[in-house]
Amino acid sequence: MRTRSFLTVLLWSSVFYVVHMTPSQKRTNKHSHSERITGLSENDGKTLHRTKRGWMWNQFFLLEEYTGPDTQYVGKLHTDQDKGDGNLKYILTGDGAGSLFIIDENTGDIHAAKKLDREEKSLYVLRAKAIDRKTGRQVEPESEFIIKIHDINDNEPKFTKDMYTASVPEMSGVGTSVIQVTATDADDANYGNSAKVVYSILQGQPYFSVDPETGIIKTALPDMSRENREQYQVVIQAKDMGGQMGGLSGTTTVNITLTDVNDNPPRFPQSSYQFSSPESAPPGTPLGRIKANDPDVGENAEIEYSISNGDGSDMFDIITDKDTQEGIITVKKHLDFENKVLYTLRVEATNTHPDPRFLQLGPFKDTTLVKISVEDIDEPPVFSRPWYLIEVDEDAKEGSIIGQVVAQDPDIAKNAIKYSVDRHTDLDRIFNIYSGNGSLFLSKPLDREETPWHNITVIATEISKLK
Repeated sequence: MRTRSFLTVLLWSSVFYVVHMTPSQKRTNKHSHSERITGLSENDGKTLHRTKRGWMWNQFFLLEEYTGPDTQYVGKLHTDQDKGDGNLKYILTGDGAGSLFIIDENTGDIHAAKKLDREEKSLYVLRAKAIDRKTGRQVEPESEFIIKIHDINDNEPKFTKDMYTASVPEMSGVGTSVIQVTATDADDANYGNSAKVVYSILQGQPYFSVDPETGIIKTALPDMSRENREQYQVVIQAKDMGGQMGGLSGTTTVNITLTDVNDNPPRFPQSSYQFSSPESAPPGTPLGRIKANDPDVGENAEIEYSISNGDGSDMFDIITDKDTQEGIITVKKHLDFENKVLYTLRVEATNTHPDPRFLQLGPFKDTTLVKISVEDIDEPPVFSRPWYLIEVDEDAKEGSIIGQVVAQDPDIAKNAIKYSVDRHTDLDRIFNIYSGNGSLFLSKPLDREETPWHNITVIATEISKLK
């Protein structure tokens, strides 16, 4: 069905009138009217008669992507000067004239010779004129008109990205905005609903939703935990024609990651730990490691360890390994198995970056018991004095006892002690000792004038008990 409207152009010598006619208006026959203009000519002052003339044609609209068997009819050019005797010739110039648009020079009928795409070019500006075949004179001046291409829904919505990447903090409230996706439609937004896009979610429910008009993706479930599930793949559809049946559609994928918040306190996997240390361990010696588990990541999982109480809080220390988030138990002071063989520590693990929003869940810390046993080391005998001063008369006889040294085994075993003289300090073998009781006696006489002082070393050695 062809819808037509008419345009009449009235040409005067000094004024140009354009009258638009809608399809419901009847065409007025311009041939039956004339208008007389009376005036004096510079030459002879005769009365002049001019006939009203005018162009007439349809208001030209053309449907894009026409696939019919024949060329698509565009419209018709006509002038009041056309008597129907074939004396006039219609000529078309401008955008696509002769290639896209063909005119019948006798009737003024215009056809589209090819299929047109509005998205490539939405309107064409052409010019028309009518000439007298016999004289070659223009009966109408050249006039410009427009052919507008009407849109059809031949373009599906296209997203600006084939894939989007977004993130949202875990435990976010329902309705928290995640990301906005955008689809555009190359059809005419001013003509029908071909370019009216509506968004919907094809995959990702019930965790996420999408605003049908804006394309904003939001959270749809409360308390989504990263520790339970971290990655989500959401598929969004954009459909034109306002989402109505028959509309074209396109899709995009949105990969959404839940980012971590500190919603988990540290927890020790064991209620108690057991370590041991030799009593000879110097201060700073590491004894072992403990670790509280925290399912959070990054700074939310950072832990600080401390000794809260216990009978060993002054003997041991704990430091935090920042790389592994482990607590390292170390010796703080020298240990003595004979003094104390078992220590108990209460160790606390605390998050260093608690989130105030989750403090109502409870304290973000945990405690455990650490027991440390001290291992006995076979220590050498200890003399009752660091050195002994013995005075001896130079006329003392050989075999005389001149003094005694005493040593004891500091270990619980209290092994017997055997004494001996270090011969490197008594090369002349002047002194000797009873191995069983540490009594020193002379083996040779003394001479004060020759040697007034003697420095000797006595060795005390444990005698292990046979098992």
